[in-house]
Amino acid sequence: MRWTNLGREALYTLVGLVSAIATLLVFPLLAVGFLSTVVGGLGLWLLPWLVLGLVRWAEAHRRRAAAVLGEPDVPRRATLPSGVGARWRWLASDPEVRRALRWAPRFLGGALPLGLFGLLCVGGLLGTVVVVALWPLLPEGEAGLLALPVESWGAALLQGGAQFALLAALTRWVLPPFTRWQARDSLAALTPTAEERLAERVDELTESRAGVLDAHGAELRRIERDLHDGTQARLVAIALRLGVAREELPADSGTLGRLLAEAHEGAEEAMTELRGVIRSMYPPILADRGLQGALTSVAAGAAVRTELELGELGRLPAAVEAAAYFVVTESLTNVAKHSGSDRARVRLTRNGDRLLTEIADGGVGGVDESRGSGVVGIRRRVAALDGTVTVDSPVGGPTVVRAELPCGS
Repeated sequence: MRWTNLGREALYTLVGLVSAIATLLVFPLLAVGFLSTVVGGLGLWLLPWLVLGLVRWAEAHRRRAAAVLGEPDVPRRATLPSGVGARWRWLASDPEVRRALRWAPRFLGGALPLGLFGLLCVGGLLGTVVVVALWPLLPEGEAGLLALPVESWGAALLQGGAQFALLAALTRWVLPPFTRWQARDSLAALTPTAEERLAERVDELTESRAGVLDAHGAELRRIERDLHDGTQARLVAIALRLGVAREELPADSGTLGRLLAEAHEGAEEAMTELRGVIRSMYPPILADRGLQGALTSVAAGAAVRTELELGELGRLPAAVEAAAYFVVTESLTNVAKHSGSDRARVRLTRNGDRLLTEIADGGVGGVDESRGSGVVGIRRRVAALDGTVTVDSPVGGPTVVRAELPCGS
């Protein structure tokens, strides 16, 4: 073992003694925070901060343990969410909080006796040197080594050498294994399990997906606005000029008149196609009325009588609104074309971070996705947002299409 490693482990043990004494304060502080919650309500604000302090304290010890063991470390910094309710949900559900609470008593049980043992070894070495060097200056009977009084330089050197060798052996061969054991125990208590790492990764991906959805929605709205206000307006102007030019040409203009007519018709077809692209990408009615207003308009103008049920949807990313709108309109088109039913029911509800869309009809059922029923397009649109679609359509009906879209928390 290198002397640098021995020094690092001895320092870890001695600092651990001080940390263990400080960790003793955790339990009365948490008790005060809990009691203040029950009695005066102050703990509603105070207790989450106290627990956050414990989590960061535990994280500092996890980094120390990883350093003394020479293992790679991934920095983690816990933060409190905004709002009292969110903070208490964090207290109740965050695995990092549970790990810190489990770690504190384990750390005390290991670091406190180990720190005292390390203090005995390291402090004993220094004390031995001091006693051997200064024993003549100490009051008579106060100088002792190996539990024996020191009365001469020979006894001081002999007893001091034996005591120093014993303490050095303990420091060299006994203290390090216990130190590494205690560090591994702390690291094991504070390192997420495979299941916890997977759950944390899912949470991170969910949060990043929500950000991507917001950014994607903003980009959709920008593109829709640019196409509507820019490209479409220019096409309209071109079509108008071409129409005026056709009116000004004489009837016998021949090839020029025919080419101008084709250009005019092509401009109008391009406008029609552009409107279709805009509607499929982000329907303008969503920007004007929002999802609930847009679906109300769709239900009122549907080819079949449509019953619309809308729950409290809250704020939704634009991409999710566009996908839900597409699911409803495409499903109602399928009902009108294929079901043989004269009525449909559309229901939208929000369950946490999921938007649930359900379209049901009383038709003949037996949907065959391989024959171009439109369900394939619905699946693709929903899958692009990591959503799911289920279709329940037994022969004889009814048909129920359910789409579940992630919409953030």
